[in-house]
Amino acid sequence: MTLIPTHAQDSTASTSGRAPTVILGSAGVTPEDTLAVARHGATVRISEEALDGVARVREHIDTLAASEVPAYGISTGFGALANRHIPAELRTQLQKSLIRSHAAGMGPAVEREVVRALMFLRAKTLASGRTGVRPVVLETMVAVLNAGITPVVREFGSLGCSGDLAPLSHCALVLMGEGEAEGPDGELCGGRGQRSVTELLSDHGIVPVTLAEKEGLALVNGTEGMLGMLLMAIADLRKLLTTADVTAALSVEALLGTDQVFVPELHAALRPHPGQAAAADNMLRVLANSAIVASHRVNDTKVQDAYSLRCAPQVAGAARDTVDHAAMVASRELAAAIDNPVVLPDGRVLSNGNFHGAPVAYVLDFLAIVVVDVSSIAERRTDRMLDPARSHGLPAFLASDPGVDSGLMIAQYTQAGLVSDNKRLAVPASVDSIPSSAMQEDHVSMGWHAARKLRKGVENLRRVLAIELVTAARAIDIRCQLSDGTLTPGPAGAAAIRALRESVEGPGADRFLSPELEMADQMVRSGEVLDAVELAVGKLA
Repeated sequence: MTLIPTHAQDSTASTSGRAPTVILGSAGVTPEDTLAVARHGATVRISEEALDGVARVREHIDTLAASEVPAYGISTGFGALANRHIPAELRTQLQKSLIRSHAAGMGPAVEREVVRALMFLRAKTLASGRTGVRPVVLETMVAVLNAGITPVVREFGSLGCSGDLAPLSHCALVLMGEGEAEGPDGELCGGRGQRSVTELLSDHGIVPVTLAEKEGLALVNGTEGMLGMLLMAIADLRKLLTTADVTAALSVEALLGTDQVFVPELHAALRPHPGQAAAADNMLRVLANSAIVASHRVNDTKVQDAYSLRCAPQVAGAARDTVDHAAMVASRELAAAIDNPVVLPDGRVLSNGNFHGAPVAYVLDFLAIVVVDVSSIAERRTDRMLDPARSHGLPAFLASDPGVDSGLMIAQYTQAGLVSDNKRLAVPASVDSIPSSAMQEDHVSMGWHAARKLRKGVENLRRVLAIELVTAARAIDIRCQLSDGTLTPGPAGAAAIRALRESVEGPGADRFLSPELEMADQMVRSGEVLDAVELAVGKLA
């Protein structure tokens, strides 16, 4: 097999503009490594130490394969068919049959970044030296990643136990020169009337691998799909929760709310949840030096702000703490070497149940609850800004000429629809075990499904925050107009609005709104608005 050449320097981005290189060793990888490979096309290089370790462990498998004593996954069938001893001359066919039969997914293809994370994390497990594969199997998987070839993995097929069998099998099939794959230029290979996957691999100097004993199981028996999606969700949510602090603060400003509920004396000392204190500090900094906030600090007729304003740090802070808990679980799973059977350092090959996805599935479901609550409270703030009975002097729906114009009325409908979708997506998948494999696998995690719905929920939250951003920016602009420019936002709010106004117009007569909302969504996704705020007030938590 010919490996794709790498331009390795270190695990950070190179100064030459080439993609960074991630070193795959026996010690494992980091969440940042995973994101670099999955999302940013980082090159993967296997350390010599890892390759030597993989080769040494393989010797134990070869010994068991030569024995007359049946060993699961080496000289037997799989799952409910494990009671059949497979003779040596049929074992190559056994591995092919395992991968072909398990690559039974259906539905649309999942995202490229998910497949790359899935493959990279499985390569990490192979490099651990606990799975018993030959070095060529690990090298082939890394070569496919480095070539930018993406196996086609289908939406449905995994029950999260034994691991993500079907998704990983679709990837393994490509290593064998079969199945379906997308080339780096977007060419689809392996389907009817298309070039074969073998031809695609050949274009990049990769020879399909012929799997030997144990290697089929080693390629498919892990939780890497759900773990990869968890790592990406955590990264996305950390940015979105900081953005949510910004949009909440802008809404407080727009609704003539007080900043005094965010002072540190009310948080770290009285209710010491770290996420709450961080969120409150973010909101206080975004509201700092606001002429709008200062204008009603004395003799305010409102006794207290509504919960969606006053309790924003409590909700966002609890969300942050939940993300931290999920990150702890993810770090443990990232340190794992999941396979069945697994090769122990003393050479024993033992069956186990570590492939069960429950630890990951639970936190994926927990995060889905977080996502719906953060999106729900943001929608409530938006609705308040559009209602003249509760907006403290703003025009109905922030329309230029209410009655003739509808303003942002239907933008809130869109937000409400997104929140409603998130409520449905918050129903836990991990409680819905369905027995499989003739009752051999009689309890499954549904972790893959928990991850798939969380990804959609995170997208919905991002759109909800984009709509709150558009609404709060328009409301603040109107405050400024109504006061002849005397009521202005603080430096952070002004920076956020300036950034938004580069792509989204301010108050005015009704116009085609959808493109503006989509543009705001792109700005939230890219972090452009958050970057502008942090340039004004410094790094937020």
